[in-house]
Amino acid sequence: MRPSPITIASAALALLLARPAHAQGAALSSAERALRAAVRADTADQIAFLAKATDIQSATMNFDGVRRVGALFRAALDSLGFTTRWIDMSETKRAGHLVAEHKGKPGAARILLIGHLDTVVEGDSLHWSRADTVGRGAGVGDMKGGDVILLYALKAMKRAGTLKDANVTVVMTGDEESAGSPLAISRRDLIDAAKRSDVALAFEGGNERYATVARRGASTWMLTVHGRQSHSAGIFGQGAGYGAVFEAARILDAFRRELAGEQYLTFNPALIVGGTDVTIDTMHVSGTAGTKTNIVAPNVTVIGDLRFLTEEQKAKARERMKAIATTDNLPGTSAEFVYEDEYPAQAPSAGNQRLLAAYDSASRALGYGAVEALDPGRRGAGDASFVAPVVDAMDGLGALGNGAHTPRETVSIPWLAIQTERAALLIQRLSRQMPVRKETATF
Repeated sequence: MRPSPITIASAALALLLARPAHAQGAALSSAERALRAAVRADTADQIAFLAKATDIQSATMNFDGVRRVGALFRAALDSLGFTTRWIDMSETKRAGHLVAEHKGKPGAARILLIGHLDTVVEGDSLHWSRADTVGRGAGVGDMKGGDVILLYALKAMKRAGTLKDANVTVVMTGDEESAGSPLAISRRDLIDAAKRSDVALAFEGGNERYATVARRGASTWMLTVHGRQSHSAGIFGQGAGYGAVFEAARILDAFRRELAGEQYLTFNPALIVGGTDVTIDTMHVSGTAGTKTNIVAPNVTVIGDLRFLTEEQKAKARERMKAIATTDNLPGTSAEFVYEDEYPAQAPSAGNQRLLAAYDSASRALGYGAVEALDPGRRGAGDASFVAPVVDAMDGLGALGNGAHTPRETVSIPWLAIQTERAALLIQRLSRQMPVRKETATF
């Protein structure tokens, strides 16, 4: 009988963790070896804490659940000597955010750690369960697994006696999966924390070999096309014109022909509604339409997204899309193209690369191998995007697993300890450095 993939993975990880100390940690100082030991001493407690957090249902709009998860982490951070506060976000129709601050040695680097309390799915059947090395449950990886890695890295520093000198701010948002509006309010406290920090580390899903130092931003756009309502027998004629549906098709196809294929630029028409009577609900991205087959449609609305790596790329794409929509319209038609910012891009920078180099060094010193930059096109938008314009930032330090945003979500239990060791060593090393000013120049 062939061994299962889970058994193979478990054996491989067991061998990795069982490597001789000289092979794993030759570059570790005595304080760093104590830090690693502290992480490993808390392994069982960390898994139990993750199970407890997972069993609290906390989809974004489940405000009570989000607050309960926040209270769980708040109590844990209080016990480590952090000053904590809950920021109500009823103004944006969301539960709120947890902010915790630890004052350490004056003049040392100020570190911002980012997590989130909400999940995409929830349900009675999605409570914590475990099979061998795999944990299951709603949000178990995205990102309650990342949250406990963040927390237990700090716990290890506390146990090892190195947290006392560290300047650390923790922000756990309650609406990362569906940010409240306006963003100027819902991300105000996160951005303010970034302005008071020198580096930011985010704990979205991790990877054995990669971390995120650049990611694409995301924005929405809406195309509204108008035509002349006429009898269908006269379509293409001087009186009726071509109608809104043909003009919408022309515009969308021109988007595809003229902009598709540019590296890191994507645009997706997600919803299209057309006819005589058209209604659009932009909040829920839904709509209705009614007409007759013998009427030339006077109205079409298209809603989509645009993803980009830099603000310059975003601006150029918007300009080109607007020009396509509003010039050379088919006879009897006109169109409007509008857009709205959502997540900014995390553009590549020298400072972000320095963080990656520090993380790579920590991983190698622990014996877990090299860490490289993840392709920016492979990670979606996240809270790190909001702080990247003002502080050097890196993401992808969280849990390893599969099935995020689905009822099939899993987390690799052995990798919780590995990721916690990596994060703890990185935070400890950064906390002993002098701050470096944010560099805005990109590669």
